[in-house]
Amino acid sequence: MEGTDPVNKKLAAALSGGAVLALALSGCSSDDETNDKLNSWAKQVCDDVQPQIKKIAAANASIQKETSDDSAPADVQKADSQGFQDISDAYKAMATAIQQAGAPNVDDGEKKQKAAVAELNQLSTAYAELKKKSDALNTKDQAKFADGLEGVATELEKLSKTGSNALKELEKGEVGQAMAEQPSCKSATSSVSVSAGATQS
Repeated sequence: MEGTDPVNKKLAAALSGGAVLALALSGCSSDDETNDKLNSWAKQVCDDVQPQIKKIAAANASIQKETSDDSAPADVQKADSQGFQDISDAYKAMATAIQQAGAPNVDDGEKKQKAAVAELNQLSTAYAELKKKSDALNTKDQAKFADGLEGVATELEKLSKTGSNALKELEKGEVGQAMAEQPSCKSATSSVSVSAGATQS
């Protein structure tokens, strides 16, 4: 009978990619001066996004714990289902936060903002689909569960490699500088970095 341990490791590796994805909302450190409007925008976004990045980190850690403890299939499925739902909700909330903040006061700010919102909504939908796939796994048969879980892990791996180009574009230049000065963005970066390190161990 095929065990789930190799699959669990694959799932954990894919999760580390997902944790790194959230780092796109960390900003880049710089000492350059930015305007007041942009600083205000950055504070609003960072303050709203910080809890969501922590939520993603916690969900990743929860899934990682169950997949690394050789837990029963039903327990792994439960953790995956809740974790993917939490991550989906968090990305949706991030999209809402950036949408409500409006466009940053920079060149092409509106275009970049809309692209980032669309990207976050796509991520939310993708994780919701992963939850559905996880919920549909057969937990009564160890071999079938392992096969199904591998499929989920493969999808998660693809998702973690899709990148966050729109978010990176939004944070280039002055926007990244303004976000880097916000304590909440610095705090969020720290929490995700710890999570990413944990998933790779």
